[in-house]
Amino acid sequence: QVQLVESGGGLVQAGGSLRLSCTASGRTFSGDAMGWFRQAPGKDFEFVAASGWITSYAESVKGRFTISRDNAKNTVYLQMNNLEPEDTDVYYCAARTSGLRSYNRLDWTYWGQGTQVTVSS
Repeated sequence: QVQLVESGGGLVQAGGSLRLSCTASGRTFSGDAMGWFRQAPGKDFEFVAASGWITSYAESVKGRFTISRDNAKNTVYLQMNNLEPEDTDVYYCAARTSGLRSYNRLDWTYWGQGTQVTVSS
């Protein structure tokens, strides 16, 4: 059974930083895409970043967020700098059985439970 477990969320002031981690078990994703989405209450999932054959970011986080991965640990990270109140959301780790990144959450097979990120102004 594949599981993705996130950690690293929390409360931070605007301008601060957080690093999210997501460790997969039950399957190796070294050749596949792993990424992050976020969701605000009552809204749809929003693509944040993905690491696969290429690395990509949502326009709203470019220059502030960095995705990286440690394939030996089957872990993907999201370093979030210069956080803004608009970044407040539940952040979800996702993985798929392809190296292609996709902005569509329906293309991603595996999901973590989510971790809350709250940025105060």
